[in-house]
Amino acid sequence: MPAPVNHFKHRLKAGECLHGIWLGFADPYAAEMAATAGFDWLLIDGEHAPNDIRSIMAQLAILDGKESASVVRLPDDDATRIKQTLDIGAQNLLIPMIESAEQAERCLRAAHYPPAGFRGVGSALARASKFGSIPDYLTTANDEILVLLQVESRRGLDALDDIIAVDGVDGVFIGPSDLAADMGYPGNVAAPPVREAVLDALRRIRAAGRIAGVLSTDPAFIDDCKQAGANFVGVGIDVSLFTRALRGLAAQYRS
Repeated sequence: MPAPVNHFKHRLKAGECLHGIWLGFADPYAAEMAATAGFDWLLIDGEHAPNDIRSIMAQLAILDGKESASVVRLPDDDATRIKQTLDIGAQNLLIPMIESAEQAERCLRAAHYPPAGFRGVGSALARASKFGSIPDYLTTANDEILVLLQVESRRGLDALDDIIAVDGVDGVFIGPSDLAADMGYPGNVAAPPVREAVLDALRRIRAAGRIAGVLSTDPAFIDDCKQAGANFVGVGIDVSLFTRALRGLAAQYRS
């Protein structure tokens, strides 16, 4: 019995364009609500949302078997966090602030069992192996893990071709907000130099045969990114959608 087939990974690798949103409430009830909306994927944010390993696990559990695939963004590239997140059942990882091929290679090795990597072998304890009830988990898990690396700085863009060339990189996600700040346009992802840098990076990623990711809430820019090749496309953030709806309703009735 092998590890569960990661249909989400295989769809992206086949070139499908899949849309999703960020989950920032750090709550399984809110994640379950989001799963009824019909997005291709939902990203549990461990970088900027108040998530820990237990809250991430609770959301992964509630999303199991749902139409929307679950993705986990880690807070950093720490190998221990990568190991724990995989052991609690994540198959799709987004790892932020990648700035070199060497850093990319370490992340990939942390996410894979030997001999491809150095992920710790503790699957008998892990939710990922259904607590040891998947006898072939150790020998089949590597093929079903998706690792997306997040490039969001000028240094990362300078190293992009080297990062893409690392064997085993599934895809690269370009973070427009952090990139804008690093380029001297904090809070202004619409600045023309930022947008062109994002689009150029997406074109290079797809030209290399990798998955290309991006997040935007601007429909016109989303279209531009998809034209440039983006196929892992974030189109919203649950916290922003919720607060915008609340403020709009309050404004409607405020005297």
